[in-house]
Amino acid sequence: MKSLGWSAVALAVILSATTFPCVAATSTPPPRHYSLPTVPLHTEAIVEVNKKGQVVRIKSTKPCKVQSFNIQTFGNALQMWIRRPDGTAEVGLYRVSYDYDPKTHGVTRKVALVSAGGTWGNDEGAALVMIEQARKTAQEEKQHEEEQNAKLPSLNQIRGASPTPKPEPQITLPPA
Repeated sequence: MKSLGWSAVALAVILSATTFPCVAATSTPPPRHYSLPTVPLHTEAIVEVNKKGQVVRIKSTKPCKVQSFNIQTFGNALQMWIRRPDGTAEVGLYRVSYDYDPKTHGVTRKVALVSAGGTWGNDEGAALVMIEQARKTAQEEKQHEEEQNAKLPSLNQIRGASPTPKPEPQITLPPA
């Protein structure tokens, strides 16, 4: 199978994305406390692939000792498309392995067919399912926020002012 190597810069960006805590915007950047692994890393995932070549789910995994590498590689496997060079796909179980080389800081990904066929050929890809779930969650949160805002008193009610101005009394002068 064909292997795909990542540059050291790309791996550093990926590793830093999961190892840095979220930091509020400040005038000076926070100090960077990270280093790339100094030992070789290897992870494997057995994935189910549908008739379009989309990974439907991860059936099993073999993690390494570095949790951030596991998260990155398994997340990558969930988003993969496995197709032949002509664009066609074969439903089946595939082994996806990732090997990190500490000398080059590169990651090699290898894909191999384990067995052809499966009952998940018509299932939707995992990435599309995650996108749809995120869309629904965002829509539900927006609806909940709108409902909460509808229950809030108006600014005029809070200030004690009425929405329409009160007519001012007419002043009449005594006859001269």
